[in-house]
Amino acid sequence: MNNTIKFSVDAQNSGKRLDVFLTKNIENYTRSFLKKLIEDKQVKLNNNFLISPSTKIKFKDQITVHIVQKNEQNIIPKKIKLDVVFEDKDVLVINKPKGMVVHPGAGNYEDTLVNALLFKYKKNLSNVNGTLRPGIVHRLDKETSGLLVVAKNNLAHSNLGNQFSKHTIKRKYLCLSWGVVRPLNGKINTLISRDKKNRQLMTASDVNGKKAITNYKTIKVFNIKDIPKISLIECELETGRTHQIRVHLKYKGTSLLGDRQYGKKNIKFKKINYEFFDKLNKLSGQALHAKTLEFAHPITNKLMCFNSDLPSSFKKILKLLENLSD
Repeated sequence: MNNTIKFSVDAQNSGKRLDVFLTKNIENYTRSFLKKLIEDKQVKLNNNFLISPSTKIKFKDQITVHIVQKNEQNIIPKKIKLDVVFEDKDVLVINKPKGMVVHPGAGNYEDTLVNALLFKYKKNLSNVNGTLRPGIVHRLDKETSGLLVVAKNNLAHSNLGNQFSKHTIKRKYLCLSWGVVRPLNGKINTLISRDKKNRQLMTASDVNGKKAITNYKTIKVFNIKDIPKISLIECELETGRTHQIRVHLKYKGTSLLGDRQYGKKNIKFKKINYEFFDKLNKLSGQALHAKTLEFAHPITNKLMCFNSDLPSSFKKILKLLENLSD
């Protein structure tokens, strides 16, 4: 499948090498792959093929990238209800429900956010990340609910990608974890890489992986008879690594309620409140919600601030904990 991606260089990227710019703005392709595209004359700079990977780009330069993608699935648009929090001609802010996968992959090509976006917006989405991820700038795990921003054109995508790279986008999450994290407030700073034993999981390390920083604040500790201690925690991401909050809490010796991947197996509870555990068993996946999202609008530069309500399953457990602790 052929995929053509176009960029207009903004002032922030003026003076950068062409291959560096493309690597930062096109996910899922290595710098060496993109270099080869330039050398194979699959990249045009202001309609000129006679360029090299080291060519310096300038403000308002027009870049066209032609990628031949083999063996990609055809993504079928599907009518799935979307909770659109904000929309203009450049961006969308979506409140993603728990249980929805963001983009197709690993056998799931029908019920993702991308299928829903394609049905509603057709081709009015950025194509920087190829045909499998139109509009997708960042992700949330399947069982994590909450806010994410979608780009409707490549200029918006490039600017938002730059904000993510510079860690200027503010993202706050609420979560419920077992026990008490010590200290109650702090910063977790590690490297995160793929787990060598289980490639579907990530692991924190001091020696291997990509830098990952999570600032956390314990809002309340629930110390209730017949229920193990539970903490309501706010996490603010400085970086956005796969499973970052879940991995960092495991690094601190705990896990999120409902987390079947990173939670401890076969936990034996001496204290049991059956009403609480009934609600816990109805919680599909981890109690983690992307509550706050702040970024500079990619075109107007206006500060955009969004907040979303907790999903009902999270709310019910939190309400029960509040009632039992009164």
